[in-house]
Amino acid sequence: MKKIVILISGRGSNMRAIVDACMSQKWPAQIAAVISNKADASGLAYAAGLGIDTAVVVSKEFSSREAFDCVLQQTIDEYSPDLVVLAGFMRILTPAFVEHYAGRLLNIHPSLLPSFTGLATHRQALDAGVKVHGATVHFVTAELDHGPIVAQAVVPVKADDTEDSLALRVLEQEHVIYPQAVRLFVEDKINITGHIVKVSE
Repeated sequence: MKKIVILISGRGSNMRAIVDACMSQKWPAQIAAVISNKADASGLAYAAGLGIDTAVVVSKEFSSREAFDCVLQQTIDEYSPDLVVLAGFMRILTPAFVEHYAGRLLNIHPSLLPSFTGLATHRQALDAGVKVHGATVHFVTAELDHGPIVAQAVVPVKADDTEDSLALRVLEQEHVIYPQAVRLFVEDKINITGHIVKVSE
């Protein structure tokens, strides 16, 4: 039974998708805790309502990223997780933190990496005039948005798309591929060779 800790900063819609899939599909896993860097993150109430442990480590209370990450790591490690999942966790993590969870830290990014890293990905896609956009689940490394790719979903870009309309369709696909990727990890079907993820049957 693998233990999963999920980090959020807001409503946690991807967290909800993962929790729901874990429960409904009866994964050999437990969502051990949901942790936020914001006390008013609405996703915390959702998790608590399902009996999942929640915790808050308020990022604004720390003078440096290193100090915050140190306490966050201590809080996570109380649950001895096999996997840490970033689900709308709006923090850039320090290299030491990332290294501590190497090979067991997943993120989802709203673009088809390696294109459009960083913020405002939907605006970047529209400005570039691409015909397809999407989302990527990847392992986190010290280089922002560049870790080994586990799964991707492609969304067509429509002529009348706005950032909001495109973001909504991408988010729908995030809710599909993120639980799928986490399940692959839970079932020991992911192997990383260099920078390449291979999925076993």
